[in-house]
Amino acid sequence: MKYEKTVILKTGVPLQVRNGCETDAQTVYENFTQTHTETDYLLSYADERSFDPDGDAACLKEKAESADEVELIALIDGKVVGTAGVQAVGKKYKVKHRAEFGISILKDYWGRGIGRVLTECCIDCARKAGYAQLELSVVANNKRAIQMYQKAGFKEYGRNPKGFNSRLTGFQELVYMHLEL
Repeated sequence: MKYEKTVILKTGVPLQVRNGCETDAQTVYENFTQTHTETDYLLSYADERSFDPDGDAACLKEKAESADEVELIALIDGKVVGTAGVQAVGKKYKVKHRAEFGISILKDYWGRGIGRVLTECCIDCARKAGYAQLELSVVANNKRAIQMYQKAGFKEYGRNPKGFNSRLTGFQELVYMHLEL
């Protein structure tokens, strides 16, 4: 799915959101490593990567050519400051109406509205792809993210008290949220 948009953040700085492409693989790899080191709220740790830059290049190419999935990068002055994506829950008839949403932003760029922009872009992509529902899970202690998702229209539909097992804090409760499109 092709996507590109530029918005002016509340700080007055332009943010470019576009598909990650093969040539972005190294910087996306570095961004993943940094974001997954800076917070304990994401699904995995930096040392649990399943791809190297070559694998990231192939994945980015595949998403850019997909009709119903996307991996977006957010850039400020040419620097990748965040990533977000929409992925099908599955291809089988009973679940093909559902997509999952994930996002990560460099800690130095939190609080600037980048998460809101990436969330809105992913919602737009999910709608264009024809999904009926967009889903996410978020650590219950991540109050800022939950508020942002609620403002975007996501509703809580359940919790898992031992959803993540953090290396730092032990079990983390996950909040499951969805948005009807």
